Amino acid sequence: MEKWLYVMIIKKGKSYNRVTKAVITEHAENLKKLDDDGKLELCGPFRGYPGVAGMVIFKTHSYEEADALCKQEPLVAGGYATYTLAPLQVADRENNYLL
Repeated sequence: MEKWLYVMIIKKGKSYNRVTKAVITEHAENLKKLDDDGKLELCGPFRGYPGVAGMVIFKTHSYEEADALCKQEPLVAGGYATYTLAPLQVADRENNYLL
């Protein structure tokens, strides 16, 4: 059976330098809710990658569901960031690394 995850790359927008502590708190609360709902695989910030704030990897049933979650991300909804979303086919021991 194919397994898919969805990778959101959060790109800094022109107003990213105006992000407040309140927005970061909303962002963290959103991540906690995603985790509580079983939809968060992995997330974190990037360092040394100009223009990119971080990534979120979703465990969702579809690309469309992941895209809806991206649009709800406070950094995106607040206009501080944009995103790209890519489907990632999981290669692991269970599927013999797609061989």
